[in-house]
Order: sequence, then C-alpha cells, then structure tokens
Amino acid sequence: MPPPSLPAARDPAAATTTARRRSSKEGGAAAAKVHPAPAEKEGKKMGAATAAGGGESGWRLPEWCSAAGVAGILRRHPLPALFACGLLLFMAVEYTIPMVKPDAPPLDVGFVVTQGMHDAVAARPWLNSLLAALNTVFVAMQAGYILWAILVEQRPRAAVAALMMFTCRGMLGCATQLPLPDEFLGSGMDFPVGNVSFFLFFSGHVAGAVIAAADMRREGRVALARLYDALNLLQVVRLLACRGHYTIDLAVGVGAGVLFDTIAGWYFDAKNADGKNAHCRSCQCHKALLSH
Repeated sequence: MPPPSLPAARDPAAATTTARRRSSKEGGAAAAKVHPAPAEKEGKKMGAATAAGGGESGWRLPEWCSAAGVAGILRRHPLPALFACGLLLFMAVEYTIPMVKPDAPPLDVGFVVTQGMHDAVAARPWLNSLLAALNTVFVAMQAGYILWAILVEQRPRAAVAALMMFTCRGMLGCATQLPLPDEFLGSGMDFPVGNVSFFLFFSGHVAGAVIAAADMRREGRVALARLYDALNLLQVVRLLACRGHYTIDLAVGVGAGVLFDTIAGWYFDAKNADGKNAHCRSCQCHKALLSH
C-alpha cells in the first residue's frame, strides 16, 4: 500500500480537502477549549456569587450601611441627611403632640409670632386700612406684570400658570372651607376690594407673586424679582398679623406658585417640541404659539 502522502501528492484536490478537514477539526477543538459551554459558564458565575455573598442568593448589605458609608453620606449629602433627621423628629412629634380640641380655635404659630403687630393694627384702624391698600397695590402690580408679559411681550407662560393656579385654588377652597379666624381684621381697602368673602386655602396673593417673580428671573430681571420677593415677604407678615390667612395657606401658596409655573413650562415645551424649540426653557420660544 502506498504511503498516505502519496495520493495527496498525486491528487492536489484531495490534498486541499484533507487540509481543510484537519484545519476545521483543530479550530473546533480550540474553540471548545477557549469558550466553555453556557451551562458551564453559568455554573462558574453562580459559584462566584455564592462565594462572594456567603449564601445562595449572593445578596449583601449596601456599602452605605457601614459606618464608613454613613460618614461618607453625611459628608457628601448633608441636606438629605438633615431631612432624614427631620423625618425622625417630626414622626416623634406628630405621635405625641396633643390634638387641638374640636371646640377650640386653630393653633397657628404664625399668629403667635405676629401677636404684637396684630394688637397694634387692631388699635389703629387707619393703619389697617393703609396696609390693606398697600397690599392691594402689590396685587395690582402682580396682575399688571403678568398681563404685560402676555399682551406686550407675547410670553404667555406666567398667565397660563396664574390661570391654572387660581382654578386649582377655587376647587380646593370649595372642597375644604376653613373657618375665618376670630381675630380677622377686615378692611374695605383690601383685595378683594369691599371686604367680601374669600377662600383661605391657599393664598392666591402669595402664589401670584411667586409666579411673577419666577418669570422675571427667566427674563434676567433679577433686581425686579428680588423686589417682588421682598414685597411678598412683607405681604406674608401683614396677612398673618391681620389674620387674613393661616400660616399653611401662605406656605402652600409659595409651593403652588412654583408648581404651576413649572407645569406651564412643561405645557409650552410640549407645544413647541418641533425641533429647534424642543426642551427650550426660555419663554421666547412661546411667541410662535401665539402667532398661529
């Protein structure tokens, strides 16, 4: 019998086929050695996880649960840590504080703080009327700025935010009618002018000022926005001293102003999401909406 190499030497095609078969077998063997089967890989992963976690699930405590992790959180995130302490504090306070009796007036810390100013205004009706008139002027300033923004500068965001805010305020005011404080000092110079009835929750005076100031900041009118913030703070003190609002009315008024200004911004961002104006936070892009 001739040696195996002799037929291959006589037949070049057979030699090529034999070389291909040998190369395929060698490549398959190498791949089998380098790349283990999927089941084998999964078994190795589970074994590693079990060894690392010391259990079947491989779960272990997060790193921030250690003393060093907590210290790092306190150093890098002091504000959330402060809020966490506040949560624990007020949980203890809420579960132990005595409730106000059903036949007793509401306990308002803002009223307690402004008691001296309340007594002074109550003893001087002219001062009460003067403060009410000044407050009404400030409300007119808020409305005037918002109308100027939409009618002259064609920026409707502040106006839409105010419409949303006052509609929500009316719904909440009808849903929960709070009693008027016994020490309320009304005035014919106040807004609504004529000392008529009004909703207590939440304060539209405060929310409107917040919306106007936010619009001013977007337009770079920082000094004017700071003036409105200062006047809004004085308005808060006056409303507490005259018992025109509870403290919670004023606090939620600030939040409502921020909330509805943000929602109005989302609304116009969605309306102007046509390419170049998408995700634009400036009110300048809202001019196109009014021109349609």
